[in-house]
Amino acid sequence: MGRNVCVIALGVGESQARCHATPPPSSCQDYFPRMLFPRAAGILLHPTSLPSPGGIGDMGPDAFRFVRWLADAGMKIWQVLPLGPTGYGDSPYQCFSAFAGNPLLIHLPEPARPHVGHSAATPSAHVCDFGAVIQAKRALLDAWFDTMPYDDAVQGFVREQDAWLPDYALFMALKEAHGGAAWTSWEHGAARREPASLRTWRNTLRPAIERCYKEQYVFFAQFRALRAVCAEHHIQLMGDVPIYVAHDSADVWANRSLFTLHDDGTLKVQAGVPPDYFSTTGQLWGNPLYDWDAMARDGYRWWIDRMRASLSMFDVVRLDHFRGFDAFWEVPAADTTAVNGRWVQGPGAELFTALTAALGPMPIVAENLGLITPEVEALREQFGYPGMAILQFAFNDPASDFLPHRHDRALVVYTGTHDNDTTVGWWNSSGASDSTRAPEDVEREKAFARQYLNTDGHEIHWAMMRAAFASVANTALVPLQDVLGLGRDTRMNFPGRQSGNWSFRFTWDQLPAALTARLRELAQTYGR
Repeated sequence: MGRNVCVIALGVGESQARCHATPPPSSCQDYFPRMLFPRAAGILLHPTSLPSPGGIGDMGPDAFRFVRWLADAGMKIWQVLPLGPTGYGDSPYQCFSAFAGNPLLIHLPEPARPHVGHSAATPSAHVCDFGAVIQAKRALLDAWFDTMPYDDAVQGFVREQDAWLPDYALFMALKEAHGGAAWTSWEHGAARREPASLRTWRNTLRPAIERCYKEQYVFFAQFRALRAVCAEHHIQLMGDVPIYVAHDSADVWANRSLFTLHDDGTLKVQAGVPPDYFSTTGQLWGNPLYDWDAMARDGYRWWIDRMRASLSMFDVVRLDHFRGFDAFWEVPAADTTAVNGRWVQGPGAELFTALTAALGPMPIVAENLGLITPEVEALREQFGYPGMAILQFAFNDPASDFLPHRHDRALVVYTGTHDNDTTVGWWNSSGASDSTRAPEDVEREKAFARQYLNTDGHEIHWAMMRAAFASVANTALVPLQDVLGLGRDTRMNFPGRQSGNWSFRFTWDQLPAALTARLRELAQTYGR
């Protein structure tokens, strides 16, 4: 597949650094206007972290209260992680569907959740125990939806979502019928999607399929209500689109020809990234890789549908692992680390030209972290997407583009993301347990940070937030853990760790009026 991207001869820095590419001349390729967002600040918080009843956050009253808190604190953006139905490791980046909503985020009305607040919220209001929560809430959801009529409203919703919902509902019903097993081990006809077999299964599993339809109808109805509250309080909702989908997903099962799979559906190769800041052996993600030639022959229909669905839900979307669209790291399927991968050319500008032709200019933030080359930055610049800067990565090099004095307006600056430690955790870290940094590198970074931020480390989270908010970058985003000054035990994700992630929750007593006023004053001081 051809790519019409000019190569700019610039040096490549450390793995977490970002090269700055000057756009090539207009004779080389068409360029789109830069996507400039209004100057604003916001909070990164996944809905599971809300203090809702039942041991997990949801889209009910606590979500509405959080929106009101954001507005009171002078924030204008709420960034969430992917909202799909989670599978392996409870990760929002390993979902059973790129289109469906996570039923665990559905708010159960009071009559449908007797005593659930006490039974599933242990052992701590600050930790989501996914094992206990999933078992308890799934039972309550099933009981509720079994009594809910499959009426005209639900059937109309199913017709509207015909491009993905029937396949997803059948996939989930089949998965349940096969004891939760991955689709590659199902009954042959179901795994291979043989038409006669699927007809039989649809008839047999009709109650479970209709329950899934009702579940998705309620999820999106509650999500629309939350969006309306956000709009009422002038809060933009920012979503997240992972580049890859899970192997055990309706997306792969229903679209096998678009992925690099063996005839039996198993992986030929898998996704990951080479050794980086977080791991000396790289990160092995286990996702199937796209067959980009097959997608191109289809006019990138699946990606157009996916981005259309995401943009219908969110005001802005973060496009995860943007560098993988230029070139991606391909790892043999049998490997247990990502060390022996290789770079393979991606679709590049051809994909984004097709997306823009179908959907118009898209409010995308490109996650341009990792090993970023001039070609990756040229692709991002060509379509005008703002990139990202992470302050926790800024102090390893006095020439880092992540330092605030090197920012530009078309940028989103973070103290850290869901993959980083909290700012307090980062500051107190020796480096060995959470990154590939040597202790002497950590001390050198801290010395430079003290000098740059004019701080002795006291309230380091406020010093970092002030630097982010003062930046010329139009968008500044902060994980709620940093606003609260929390440590490493509240970190959302440890890249490469397969379990024990995503569990952070807060309680309302952690957001007193004085803290809210202090955050609001910081935003006002720097015109956000």
